[in-house]
Amino acid sequence: MANSSFTRRGTGLLAAALLASSALVAPALAQTPPGVLVVGQIAEPQALDPHAVTAVNDFRILMNVYDGLVRYASGTLEVEPALAESWEISDDGTVYTFALREGVSFHDGSAFDADAVVWNFERMLNEDHPYHGTGPFPLSFFFSAVDSVVALDANTVQFTLNEPYAPFLSNMAYPTGLIVSPAAVMEHGDDFGRNPSGTGPFRFAEWRSNERVVVTRNEDYWDGVAGTEAVIFRPISDANTRVAEMLSGGIDMMVEVPPVALSQFQGDSYELVEQAGPHVWFLILNAKEGPFADQRVRQAANYAINKEALVNDVLEGTADIAAGPTPPAFAWAYNDALEPYPHDPERARELLAEADAEGASLTFYVTEGGSGMLDPIPMGTAIQADLAAVGFDVTIETYEWNTFLGRVNPGLEGKADMAQMAWMTNDPDTLPFLTLRTDAWPDAGGFNSGYYSNPDVDALLEAARVETDQETRARLYREMQEIVQDDAPWVFVANWKQNAVTSDAVENFQLEPSFFLLLKDVVKN
Repeated sequence: MANSSFTRRGTGLLAAALLASSALVAPALAQTPPGVLVVGQIAEPQALDPHAVTAVNDFRILMNVYDGLVRYASGTLEVEPALAESWEISDDGTVYTFALREGVSFHDGSAFDADAVVWNFERMLNEDHPYHGTGPFPLSFFFSAVDSVVALDANTVQFTLNEPYAPFLSNMAYPTGLIVSPAAVMEHGDDFGRNPSGTGPFRFAEWRSNERVVVTRNEDYWDGVAGTEAVIFRPISDANTRVAEMLSGGIDMMVEVPPVALSQFQGDSYELVEQAGPHVWFLILNAKEGPFADQRVRQAANYAINKEALVNDVLEGTADIAAGPTPPAFAWAYNDALEPYPHDPERARELLAEADAEGASLTFYVTEGGSGMLDPIPMGTAIQADLAAVGFDVTIETYEWNTFLGRVNPGLEGKADMAQMAWMTNDPDTLPFLTLRTDAWPDAGGFNSGYYSNPDVDALLEAARVETDQETRARLYREMQEIVQDDAPWVFVANWKQNAVTSDAVENFQLEPSFFLLLKDVVKN
């Protein structure tokens, strides 16, 4: 009886919250009820299928609906058990055997077991799998070393790799390694991304396009019941509108607070949270065609852009200047001998003259927001001005986040010379392997949208990912950073310190270095 009463109460609170979150309700009236957390997101999710998306905006929802075999321990990037209670690794580093947690069910009632795990990875990796067509699977790169996945029994699953692969467990903790319900995929097919089913602390309830995604508490969660009855994720792409909603009480939490708005959230009514993490904010340069096919012009762009002014004046000190492709959060692999390109307009002009590229015309893709690119439009216009000051003729094209990804991820060839981009990563291997290798060009399924290619970099990255000795891996990554910084396939802009703000009705919230939004323990009063 208590259960029924709880359900009716929860339904009433959720209905009230949905009314408050409606676009028809004036912000001043949009007060959220207790027990329901309303989160202001930066954009509409692309899909709620963890195997089909790449953006942290989507991951922030997915990590609350699904579990992986392993996860990152709170406050760290260290791997701990999740759906797998334990695992063993063979002496040669090629066989991982996971003992699975018993008695866990997917939200649709189907059983989580070893067969479900095998099904998930075969769906991603086997083109002959009957549900491979429900993809795409853009980050299946993470598991390219997997040779086979076998259910030894109902509660034991074994992964055999074709070679040692150092980031394997870390990649298993990433959203691409989250386990989906095979029964739900088989039921919904191509529409599974709008009808998700996992084993996580919250169950999917509703998705109204461009309005809200609603998840409700999983009362049977294996790791304890969540602190809130429901979470509503509202896509509010305009940063100023997100700020206004937060100030008026229309949302309880907002992510990616614009630096210029930070001062509005001082005092007892709000809590501002910051967390450094492995993040790189950069400009992809089209190294295949146009002005940036010349290394000297790419270097000129790095010298031309005043990154100190961007960090201090536009980002209000919420980031540090980036020196290369690896964020300093990976201290063990970071090359701290590298210095950022200084702001040197005269050197930039000299390089442009050497390359006979004075007055070069550039098309620059800018997004309205996403992946930790705080204030991307002001950043874009400041970058445009710096490049113009040394002789470039820059035209900006601005796109909403998902549209932006749809233009950038397939590659810049024939479309643009440069594009903003930012990545949060889980291992020093991830970002360069997916974005800087020759084999990661878009036509090969990777994210090297600027078509950078250097055989030495390729060789270092291939060697580093199979090297199990961390000191040797670190040396390989540091050497890679030196080459990439000199080749300048990107403009290295900043390493962002993520932020969020909550109302005083929210308790037990913390940001994670993984940049995931983990809401199970949050309490909304």
